[in-house]
Amino acid sequence: MSSARSDRPITLVSFDIDGTLEVGDPPGLITIPMVRGAQRRGYVIGTCSDRPVSFQQQLWERLGMVPHFAVLKHRLADVKAQFEAHTYVHIGDTDIDDHFATVAGFHFIRADTTAHDSWKRLLFDPHTP
Repeated sequence: MSSARSDRPITLVSFDIDGTLEVGDPPGLITIPMVRGAQRRGYVIGTCSDRPVSFQQQLWERLGMVPHFAVLKHRLADVKAQFEAHTYVHIGDTDIDDHFATVAGFHFIRADTTAHDSWKRLLFDPHTP
């Protein structure tokens, strides 16, 4: 994949799967329409999970979506090196997600109902610039 380069600011959002996406095991609070909306807004999107990359790719295929990346959790720094963005976000549900996101220089957002209201509108509301 080539690096994402643009004159406008780019947001990159990495999603954990289990406990984060509604299709995870356990299901999380990030819906597939939210992910599709982020992609429509021009975000660079993908998954970063403990699940094997082949599982992640099959998940995207089942959803009928083409991500920019699918990597193991400890490879977030590789994603950052591959894509030039003004904002790097990883959404996950565990302290391990927080650790790997922080080490890679990503802003970590916890996928829980307490934090949900503060970041949902910012990242996923189509009317927010």
